[in-house]
Amino acid sequence: MSSLPSNPEVPIILPKLGTAPVRLSIWFAEPGDRVYEGDRIVEVSAGGATFDVAAPATGRLATRLVIPRDELQHGQVLGFIAPEEAS
Repeated sequence: MSSLPSNPEVPIILPKLGTAPVRLSIWFAEPGDRVYEGDRIVEVSAGGATFDVAAPATGRLATRLVIPRDELQHGQVLGFIAPEEAS
């Protein structure tokens, strides 16, 4: 019987923002930084407007998979958060 890791990384997923091309503007955290669920973690632009993507969990930013100016697709994984152990 296999078991899942007790604390798997949580993906940061780009939500659907319409049909305009979406580009990553800026990350608000560096890998290793502590982030809190609901805080803005990345900004993207689409059709001349900017949108914040919120952190889906509290923990540490583990990985960034995209860089500023990358063109993105809705549903794309932008990075991962390593949740912190509950105390």
